[in-house]
Amino acid sequence: MNSRSACFAAFLAAAATFPSLTRAQGVAPLASHRAVYELTLAKASGSKAPAQARGRIVFDFAATCDGYVQNFRQITELQPAEGATRLSDMISGTFEALDASDFRFKVETKVDGAVTETIDGKARKEKDSRIGVDLTKPKRGRLDLDGPAFFPSEHLLHIIEAARAGQTLLEARVFDGSGAGDKTLDTLTVIGKAIETPAPETAAQADALKSMKRWRAAVSYFEGGKRDGQPIYVLSFDLYENGVSRALSLDYGDFVLKGEMKELSLQPAVACKK
Repeated sequence: MNSRSACFAAFLAAAATFPSLTRAQGVAPLASHRAVYELTLAKASGSKAPAQARGRIVFDFAATCDGYVQNFRQITELQPAEGATRLSDMISGTFEALDASDFRFKVETKVDGAVTETIDGKARKEKDSRIGVDLTKPKRGRLDLDGPAFFPSEHLLHIIEAARAGQTLLEARVFDGSGAGDKTLDTLTVIGKAIETPAPETAAQADALKSMKRWRAAVSYFEGGKRDGQPIYVLSFDLYENGVSRALSLDYGDFVLKGEMKELSLQPAVACKK
């Protein structure tokens, strides 16, 4: 498990198709909110699959006048068929400029209480469509990655715009700080039709969501240039027009975790000077 788990909101060809999206272009602003999801084991197969799994995701997202601030934590307890239970704890914090020009990220992963990975850096879009990355951890360095690529919130806005337009597929390259913050990923998003039935869980009964469109979306992540093979990770969710997600499915290949939204609090939009 790694920082791709944070990409609910976490996307090449689409960059040439869609203009850069802002609030002024008619897309509903991404809502500031805090959501808590309970994780349970939905499917397991293969010798590496856990016998049991449980966990929790806490997702804090704030839309500010300067950009999008995201704080994410996923705690997962995995019980293998044999051996001791393993507890993983991943914490990430990101800031993405409103115009999607730059992206700052910090990720720390612990396994059984010991830090196994720390990633800290910032990325920016260069004039030649490359992604320039400055890393301070795991080791200091400067990288130039092939683009064009979306940052996570920018990608989410494009998925919403594609859904509103009735499109069912969106191909994109994305940079979200995954791995060691040193690569982009190719993605393919499959978007279903607008869902008419109300969401069943209590947390989704907020007045702001009752009349809002939502779609089922599945985002498959691939190593760069390997989209014809098997995805390394698939994230599925119901996506509301304001960026809130419910009914998560995190497919790691050997097993799938289901995420049920248990808590949701929405904050009012920030009034910004035009």
